[in-house]
Amino acid sequence: MKQNIEKIGRSSLNAIEELGYAIMLLVESVYWLILGRFNKQAVGMPLIFTQAMQIGVTATPIVIVLCFSVGMMLAIQGLETLKPYGAQGQVVTGIAISVSREFGALITGIIVAGRSGSAIAARIGTMMESQEVDALQVIGIDPVRYLAAPALVAMIVTMPILTIIGDLVGMLGGAVYTSYELGMPIKIYMSRSFDVISVFDLMQGLFKSVVFAILIVVVSVLNGFQVKGGAEGVGLATTRSVVMSISAIVIADMIFTFFLTRFL
Repeated sequence: MKQNIEKIGRSSLNAIEELGYAIMLLVESVYWLILGRFNKQAVGMPLIFTQAMQIGVTATPIVIVLCFSVGMMLAIQGLETLKPYGAQGQVVTGIAISVSREFGALITGIIVAGRSGSAIAARIGTMMESQEVDALQVIGIDPVRYLAAPALVAMIVTMPILTIIGDLVGMLGGAVYTSYELGMPIKIYMSRSFDVISVFDLMQGLFKSVVFAILIVVVSVLNGFQVKGGAEGVGLATTRSVVMSISAIVIADMIFTFFLTRFL
């Protein structure tokens, strides 16, 4: 019994320490982004553009494929559910709102966490093991400014763009299946979708995407800087980064959905 209590206490302390470290990473990244130029250590635009290419542009094809599939899946399930009530036409409203509020941002966040977040953690972890991070400190370059801050800016910029693409493609997937099943022209389907969606629906999804972006970067950088144990440690940190990022995204999505739908 005593050992179990000690184990729980130790795990709790480690979790609190890790949370504090994550908050400090975020604060320090914001500090360098805002005040770095006054210290003659501004975050380099080439680093931001490189990260944006790796995080956003190269992730676009998989976002398109998966969001299209999710939109089609929602159409299939929606039509089957509404068929007994003769209300198949309402599937347009359901898909438009679901994709713009929830699934566009959620699917995009999970894809980026698994693809780009793991890459950030693996890259920093490899640099930790090869002592490149120590070398940066020796020559006067802050590791957070060089590694975390550019990734944070790039993620915050590219995630909303990927989410908008995911929204459009998700609705297109629903339109394709609905056109096949009901004979509704795709042009009419998309027009009705845009009529249904409000600014609040779009902003809700975009707001979530920004939060997801911050979570992915903080978790990935956190795990990268904590790597120990050689190649095996890099692999464990990468896996842990993906699991923690996706878990944080799903939990954050649930919390924001609860408050946004009830109090706004």
